[in-house]
Amino acid sequence: QVNNVLAFPGIFRGALDGRARRITEAMKLAAAHAIASVLNDDELHPDYIIPDPFDGRVVPSVAEAVRKLAQQHQA
Repeated sequence: QVNNVLAFPGIFRGALDGRARRITEAMKLAAAHAIASVLNDDELHPDYIIPDPFDGRVVPSVAEAVRKLAQQHQA
């Protein structure tokens, strides 16, 4: 359920902020990279490979990545 909890809130926020007309595969990939970039190397360990759903860095990071992509494709 990674997509429902970690990805979708930021994807939707970024798509709205970027005035996207549709959610693209590129946006989903940007969201995945943003989620992966939230954790620092020192935070990663075998039992902790994705951010906690309540980590306040996740949604803003995903939203910003998706917004940037949406705005680039509108230009």
